[in-house]
Amino acid sequence: MAERGAKWPWAVLALAVLGIWLYERGDDHPAPPDAAPAATASPSPSPSASPATASRPPGDYAPRYFAAEVKQYAAEAGVNPQLVMAVLFNEAYKPHGPDVERAWQKMKPDASFGIANMHRAAYEETRQGRPFADRPWEDLPDDPALAVRAAAWYLHDLGAQLPAHPAAALSRDELMALGYNTGAGNMLLFARGTKPGAEARAYLDKLHGNWSRSAEALAAH
Repeated sequence: MAERGAKWPWAVLALAVLGIWLYERGDDHPAPPDAAPAATASPSPSPSASPATASRPPGDYAPRYFAAEVKQYAAEAGVNPQLVMAVLFNEAYKPHGPDVERAWQKMKPDASFGIANMHRAAYEETRQGRPFADRPWEDLPDDPALAVRAAAWYLHDLGAQLPAHPAAALSRDELMALGYNTGAGNMLLFARGTKPGAEARAYLDKLHGNWSRSAEALAAH
């Protein structure tokens, strides 16, 4: 009984996170999935403004609203914008928004931040020498444009590690997406012919399912 009672504070906090998420999105949006991203508290920076983010409904972080940022930063990083958008769709299963992410961080401090669900270690490595080098990881929940930019450059860095002619029957975009999900080390194993496990295969299947949606989202903006 004591062990069961000890779980109540976590349940209460989870309900609080759910309430924050629903408040951010409004009553006309469906309930979120069970999982949520995490974060660390920090002062709210001034988000990078753009026509796309300015026109999206408050509290709605659907990937399609960030097509302009995807195009801009995919070009800057030299990666396929459809890949960047598909990764955003893959990562959209978690509810986003500064308040909900920081509330969830209290439950899971090592979770990811921002609409691209980037972990601190990946972001810290990616930002070195980049135009956003002065922006801390804690800014990601407040600035979706920064999150897209960091994701594009992280994909660029993953692609730079791939051999010119991978042995796997997977495209470079597929391998980079797997690297985004499982890390560079696993990506290189897949590139050498190791078959993705169940979780990696599920992520890849999800990417395939989001591929045409990504093209449509980019074409619409």
